[in-house]
Amino acid sequence: MRSGAKVAVIGGAFVLVAGGIGYGAYSMLGDTGDGGGGTQSASESSKVKTGPPSAEEIAETSKGFFDAWAAGDASAAALLTNNESGAEPVLASYGEDAHIGKVRITPGPATGTKVPYTVKATVAYEGKSKPISYASELTVVRGLTTGKALVDWEPTVVHPQLTEGATLKTGESSTPAIEAVDRNGTVLTKEKYPSLGPILDTLRQKYGETSGGSAGIETWIEPADESQPDVNLVTLSKGKPGKVQTTLDAGAQAAAERAVKKFAQASVVAVKPSTGAIRAVANNPVTEFNVALQGKQAPGSTLKIMTAAMLLEKGLVTANGAVECPKDAMWQGRSFHNLGHFDLPDGSTFTQSFAQSCNTAFIKLIDDTKDDAALPKIAKDVFGIGLDWKTGVVTSDGSVPEEAGGEAAAQYIGQGTVQMNVLNMASITATAHTGTFRQPIIVPQSLDNRELATASRSLSSSVVQQLNTMMRATAAWGTGAKAMGSVGGDKGAKTGSAEVGGQDTSNSWFTGFSNDLAAAAVVQSGGHGGDAAGPVVAEVLRAGG
Repeated sequence: MRSGAKVAVIGGAFVLVAGGIGYGAYSMLGDTGDGGGGTQSASESSKVKTGPPSAEEIAETSKGFFDAWAAGDASAAALLTNNESGAEPVLASYGEDAHIGKVRITPGPATGTKVPYTVKATVAYEGKSKPISYASELTVVRGLTTGKALVDWEPTVVHPQLTEGATLKTGESSTPAIEAVDRNGTVLTKEKYPSLGPILDTLRQKYGETSGGSAGIETWIEPADESQPDVNLVTLSKGKPGKVQTTLDAGAQAAAERAVKKFAQASVVAVKPSTGAIRAVANNPVTEFNVALQGKQAPGSTLKIMTAAMLLEKGLVTANGAVECPKDAMWQGRSFHNLGHFDLPDGSTFTQSFAQSCNTAFIKLIDDTKDDAALPKIAKDVFGIGLDWKTGVVTSDGSVPEEAGGEAAAQYIGQGTVQMNVLNMASITATAHTGTFRQPIIVPQSLDNRELATASRSLSSSVVQQLNTMMRATAAWGTGAKAMGSVGGDKGAKTGSAEVGGQDTSNSWFTGFSNDLAAAAVVQSGGHGGDAAGPVVAEVLRAGG
């Protein structure tokens, strides 16, 4: 974390020109969101306006705010917000700490009470300068006490990536920039691979000081939470970046970036089963919260890989043994059914139920396990779920909590209280494929000698063989066949559709392997796993890595 020491104010940067600038009729009154701010006489208070601001008020207030901000008058701009005490220091730091001047703000047409705008300005520090530009928006609201039209204050008004308590700064960074490279030495940048932006920021924070580089001059957002990485906005002087080796593969990463962009909300991760090396991570949209690595969601029937491993280990099923797959099944008062209420004929094998994603076949075997904790145990002991993974960046490492009754049953098919992300599911697939958990990593362990998580045992060769047989069947003629048709090599898959409260359409999950690469994807509200998430996984697997 860079120190971001405050530097001296550039003389005269915020002195208004002679004659002053008009900031609108309400520039001298503030109004806090909780009803404070501003003073009025009794006669004035009887005339306080109510209801949404008019178009004229929205235009006048936003113009006054923009004019004051652009002129560097933080006090006047803050008075036009509903949180003067919160707004003024942030607006003042725009010039004092971030050294941003020559500000030009161009508003777009208002949509209701929202006013979009673009900002073009110049960052200047110690004889170096560079342009900065971005788009944001503000909302005009009615002041609770004064009834005046005021800007609804949020830090994002100043910059779309500015969060509560964060600060904009320009100066010499205490953490050198890094040049992250993939496994073959290809340079990885956030411009070419947008999903890697938050990851590269984290790698810089963790490894920048030991990577052999020297500090440059930058403009950045320093988060309130010191554990979070700074967000670099402008580089005025590069310094000398240090080199950081990653396990990523540029080809697989490029494929992952393309694949997720086909959907409004999608995430994918690819790992190498024989080593745990992460080959690709992609999200759309890209946010500071990395959904692919930190998300927590029910993964649907993709978790049947783990449930099948548990049932096989207990000797309750075999890949070629017969199991029941009725349309519906009841367990302790909770009803479960198959998608579209399909069933399979008597004598159908466990492989057929797995490949066709039969929920009831799994539910009807619960009685025989005689252990509600069986799934949580194998999740931790074999698949490494819930252990403290040290990937090199922040991750959520999955959760299969101990439950009883209907909740325990729901876990069998990846619903209920099971929480996973696509990194977890790619790792589960990798473990099933090889039989041994290898903790995913995004930078080599040798970089910092961190202790990697290890599972207490592996799967037997018999269980591994049967799991792979069932996953290969899913990819060949089961629910994953269409998506995996274009994927070559030794391949297997599992589909999932996770029902989420409040959503009309289930989340689409898919996981699969091709040779020594495993990948998992989720598409929010994507429906059946093979329809949306399946093609995302297939595109990444085709890229290899």
